[in-house]
Amino acid sequence: MTNKYSVLLPTYNEKDNLPLIVWLLVRAFEEEDTDYEIIIIDDNSPDGTLEVAKKLQSVYGEERIILRPRKAKLGLGTAYIHGLQSCSGNYVIILDGDLSHHPKFIKEFISVQKRDNCDIVTGTRYRPGGGVYGWDFTRKLISCTANYLTQIMLMPGCSDVTGSFRLYKKEVLQELVSSCISKGYVFQMEMIIRANQHGFSISEVPITFVDRIYGESKITSKEIIGFWMGLMKLFATT
Repeated sequence: MTNKYSVLLPTYNEKDNLPLIVWLLVRAFEEEDTDYEIIIIDDNSPDGTLEVAKKLQSVYGEERIILRPRKAKLGLGTAYIHGLQSCSGNYVIILDGDLSHHPKFIKEFISVQKRDNCDIVTGTRYRPGGGVYGWDFTRKLISCTANYLTQIMLMPGCSDVTGSFRLYKKEVLQELVSSCISKGYVFQMEMIIRANQHGFSISEVPITFVDRIYGESKITSKEIIGFWMGLMKLFATT
């Protein structure tokens, strides 16, 4: 069977970033000469992101750009569940729509998956060759502390549990999203924890994370508090 890759791209107020991330994705897959589709899940962005997505669909074609908008901002986890229903590929790639994850790493994701025949390939900022650019000291400290405590408390089997640039076998992602109960940014962490519990194989690719240029970060103090509460809940229940 010829491999096809479905990209799930949740968006909220990303009208300035969306054209570039889509162009970079298209170029990455064309360089690999592989079949692909990009599924844009916009949560009723007030900045006109959906209108930009429609223009991109007219440029690249409906078979490449699939629009699955929602009526409200309903959370990252449910966005993946919503988009997964439209995936026709046998592999699914998730990444942020704000250009913090560069699609150039997809080539290595695909190569590592083929080499290891693993269930999941996850990008990591915490291995040699990986890193974070554009964050101030406070945000780096919060991220490193969160990852360190998660490693101690949950032993997830990978070095970057809060990352959101991954490649999944489609059936593995389907099983994981059906077993996860978290919402928001904790969802990414729970996916890896559940994957480790289920015995799915995980390989890592060092990536560089670059803070957004356009738009505002979606991470708020409420999200940070929610992360710590989600971490404690996972510790108590897994």
